[in-house]
Amino acid sequence: MSRSEALIDLAAIRSNTSKLKAMTQAQLLAVVKADAYGHGLVPSARAALRGGANWLGVAIIDEALELRAHGVTAPILAWLWTPGEEESVRRAIAGGIDLSVNSIWALEMVAAQSRALDTPASVHLKIDTGLSRNGVARDDWRDVLLAAAELVDQIDLRITGIWSHFAYADSPGHATIDRQLVAFEQALAEAVECGVVPSLRHIANSAALLTRPDAHYDMVRPGIALYGLPPVPGNFGLTPAMTLRAELALAKKVAAGEGVSYGHDYVTSSATTLGLVPLGYADGIPRAASSIAPLQLRGERFQINGRVCMDQFVVDLGAIDVQAGEVVTLFGPGIGGEPTATEWADLLGTIDYEIVTRIGPRVRRVFSDDAEDTDLAEFVEDSVG
Repeated sequence: MSRSEALIDLAAIRSNTSKLKAMTQAQLLAVVKADAYGHGLVPSARAALRGGANWLGVAIIDEALELRAHGVTAPILAWLWTPGEEESVRRAIAGGIDLSVNSIWALEMVAAQSRALDTPASVHLKIDTGLSRNGVARDDWRDVLLAAAELVDQIDLRITGIWSHFAYADSPGHATIDRQLVAFEQALAEAVECGVVPSLRHIANSAALLTRPDAHYDMVRPGIALYGLPPVPGNFGLTPAMTLRAELALAKKVAAGEGVSYGHDYVTSSATTLGLVPLGYADGIPRAASSIAPLQLRGERFQINGRVCMDQFVVDLGAIDVQAGEVVTLFGPGIGGEPTATEWADLLGTIDYEIVTRIGPRVRRVFSDDAEDTDLAEFVEDSVG
């Protein structure tokens, strides 16, 4: 194997997508933003499509363009762009990529680039229903609707969707969920009044897909659940798709009382063997994992000892006679007793989204899939059993 690897089980992504798809009558948009939450943009997108996804969703336009450049023809929605991205907007329209619109200026930029290309643009109008993040401000909603309706006649603008995003869907029963649904219904009714009737209404993320069928509307947008990490408690039959592992770069015996790593936050209590793992915060291992986070070697659990450094950390392996080159697993599906990304997140006081997404490019991705028609030739760098 390589020095460090993130093993990506594309069959798990495909299966997770299929299971999520079976939970709804709506279309399914697979969110593959942020390099598919660290799992690899193009292979993960293809796996989700094989699992039944109807659409793909990304935050930034560049990721949508990368999918198109690799021959992905499925509908794609991109939702986070700025006034300085005129050329990207133009390329998105030319590539048949749907764009989210959150303001008059964004609508006008899409219209201008559509006119310049003499090509219809397809947009999803996003209404802020209570997250106070992206989306049209409530007081500006009617103005955006009227401007969009006028452009439909002027440049053949296609208003494909109206959408929003929950603030608390991962806390089932929270009062804001119902309030946001009421606000969404009001925004949809106002759209009809203004002559805007989209074919797709969507607000449900992974958590709402799993817990709020009344929020499914015409399309759902699972993200983290695709990768086997459900954002709410429950057994949904999903399989974590990433396993992070590395070869020991060094194993050495030290005496009792030896300080380990910067600051000597950890001191050996007896003669022991230290293993050096070639992963650090430059690779996405949180510095906060120092002396906390678990890992597995030879089926046995250990934990990081001392501070996580930029490129490496140390683990106290006790009396084990270990050699450089042996493989440690930081997290995986958990079926072999190894830690999970969710376990790491709980120990570090964060969310598993962050644990998998922050794994950096120095960690080689190795893809596996048990399907016969995987078409992974340009991505697979190694075979995985």
